[in-house]
Amino acid sequence: MISYFAETDFSPFLALAKDEGWICGRWELEFLMKNFPQGCLVCREQGSTLGYVSSVRYGKSGWIGNLLVPPDARRRGIGRRLMEQAVSALLKSGVETVWLTASLSGAGLYQRLGFHQVDSINRWTGCGIAGQAVKPVPFDLETVREVDRAGWGESREALLQITCARGRLYSSPGSFLCCQPWEEGLQIGPWGGLSGSRAGELLDQALSAAGERVFLDVPAANLAAASLLSQRGFSIKGSSALMYLGAKPIYRPEFIFALATMGSIG
Repeated sequence: MISYFAETDFSPFLALAKDEGWICGRWELEFLMKNFPQGCLVCREQGSTLGYVSSVRYGKSGWIGNLLVPPDARRRGIGRRLMEQAVSALLKSGVETVWLTASLSGAGLYQRLGFHQVDSINRWTGCGIAGQAVKPVPFDLETVREVDRAGWGESREALLQITCARGRLYSSPGSFLCCQPWEEGLQIGPWGGLSGSRAGELLDQALSAAGERVFLDVPAANLAAASLLSQRGFSIKGSSALMYLGAKPIYRPEFIFALATMGSIG
């Protein structure tokens, strides 16, 4: 039986996500439940939870977040049923394009459901640079909103508000970069820029304040981002497929230097 997420599902979901090696926090689940509860679903059978899926809507676009099925419940069609219902919830809400990131092992399921790969997302890791820390700028949602929309073709204000508010924001005309704290280290993202040189300046500012492991998810098609990170000693530690279903999206990866979350909600 498919039912809606409940707060009691948070802890087991996060434990399973950790076992899978995913970076996911309780704040993300709270954000999803607040903004699109009808797309956060659980499969239960005889008192046992056999799978989870989350999703969220941004205007005419939607994201499928984490599809999680415990190892002992796989190959029973549970993941497909959850995906179909999450996609249905998004389409019924008026979404025209559905996004997700998929592991190599999961891409086949999504292709069978009609998803098309548009890019790859590379997980880059590195370290901060000891130096004079630059003071973050006051929160400037207008700059963040405009640059983010240039990349994704959609207003994602709720996502930008929560990610930038929980982290440190750096910005300059036509560029912004947010650093978010995690137990595993410091995430860079969301990070957007209309100019590679200004995006690089913000990266240096952020790294000067980071004395710990740094990681970020970057569109492979953004060659400027890859160059900036390589020059600063970062390397790729993994990759996933960026896929969409429905109307072909307005997607400008040259303006997207890092995703706002680690694969879960864009």
